[in-house]
Amino acid sequence: MKEKKQDLGNHISNYLDTLYDLASVTVTQKVTNVASRIIVTIIVCALGLFTLFFASLGLAWWLGDMVKSREGGFWIVAGFYLLLILIIIMSGKKIFSSFRNLIARKIYE
Repeated sequence: MKEKKQDLGNHISNYLDTLYDLASVTVTQKVTNVASRIIVTIIVCALGLFTLFFASLGLAWWLGDMVKSREGGFWIVAGFYLLLILIIIMSGKKIFSSFRNLIARKIYE
């Protein structure tokens, strides 16, 4: 009877160790998934910003040639971005909740 209690104690101890290891592996896997997605997102956003920057310069230059005023082309592009900023500010709560829900879904995947 005493040996059975020791065996049961050993089995419970092994089970708890295994459960701890499984939880550690699961948490590590989730953290590495989130971290890798964050790194990829940062790289894609940086490349997207460079692309947007140079495309904006090209568009401003082209519009400047079209309206015969280089400054006018840059002001038109700046006005377009200002309009986009105002639209984003006005619909800020919807955008914020969408991003919050997206992040929560990615964490609990």
